[in-house]
Amino acid sequence: MKKFFIFSLFLSFIVGHVNAQHAKPNLAFDKVIHNFGEVKEDGGTKAFQFKFKNTGGQPLVLHNVKASCGCTTPQWTRTPIPPGGSGMVKVTFDPRNRPGNFNKTITVSSNAQNATVILRINGKVLPREMTMEDIYPRNMGKIRLETSHLAFTSMTPEQIKEESIKIISTSEEPIKLGFVNVPDHIKIKSIPEVIQPGKAGVITASYDAKLKNDWGFVTDNIFIIFNDVRNYSNRVTVSASIQEDFSTWDAEKLKSAPVATIAEKNWNFGEIKQGDVVKHQFEVKNTGKTQLIIRKVKASCGCTAIKPAKTILEPGETTLIAAQFDSRGKSGRQTKTVRIVTNDPKSTTHTLMITGNVKIN
Repeated sequence: MKKFFIFSLFLSFIVGHVNAQHAKPNLAFDKVIHNFGEVKEDGGTKAFQFKFKNTGGQPLVLHNVKASCGCTTPQWTRTPIPPGGSGMVKVTFDPRNRPGNFNKTITVSSNAQNATVILRINGKVLPREMTMEDIYPRNMGKIRLETSHLAFTSMTPEQIKEESIKIISTSEEPIKLGFVNVPDHIKIKSIPEVIQPGKAGVITASYDAKLKNDWGFVTDNIFIIFNDVRNYSNRVTVSASIQEDFSTWDAEKLKSAPVATIAEKNWNFGEIKQGDVVKHQFEVKNTGKTQLIIRKVKASCGCTAIKPAKTILEPGETTLIAAQFDSRGKSGRQTKTVRIVTNDPKSTTHTLMITGNVKIN
């Protein structure tokens, strides 16, 4: 009799626990995945409603609905949903600038037994037809260009490279392209030289790093002229990063290479009055096993750096690079840089930072 009583008590506890679980709200979606199929990039937003019911025994409240990216905007039923009641989560997808396949998730958080439910939308965005403005975004009045920057990226000191820019005429008459302010190390031309209305062409340039005779990241500005009429508003920037090629060095040669060590790379001059001039010296030490050569020292605008008298350092030797910041005409937080280019194969360029605050009197 005692055993039967204990068993009945245990059974009542289990049934009560199951009933209590069933009494909680339950979030039951009709579907958790929706495929939009193929949608056009310029066809406008697409929306779908995920419908659900509360199959539990208590009111259901959706606390939050969060999409995996900003291209998907969710809306949802925010009022409590009674047992047996229905609600929805509306998902809007914006295909603009998102060509290709997509697969996005929407996380639904609630007070239900299944407190977190993941919804998913997928499909494929068909790319819109590219316009002339898309292909040639840079406008120079009579022509449009795919870019106004000729980047020669990494070059060795002896290297010659060629790069080009695609262009198209937007003029109603033929245009002859010319170039001014062209340095000796750059050769540049338009092919064809005269572009007919609505026709495409190409600006091609070659860069001779040996003639440039410089180190690190360098830039030049070249101006495009139309029909021999000078106009300095149409500018093309030409850049290159000139550095030694250490790719052929073996492990033994790298082991005995020079090493540029700068203990202090950041100097904060604190707060100064507008018009004050502050100076600082950065110490460079060769901690390698062969000669360290300081190729170049260059400061950003508003700051000057003096190339040290000693630019070839034997192992263990040090030298000082003097930097000066002139605060005339400046105010507020200041950040300036000094770049040092050396023959250290592990780090050819070192950037030194000069920071501080300029207070107006």
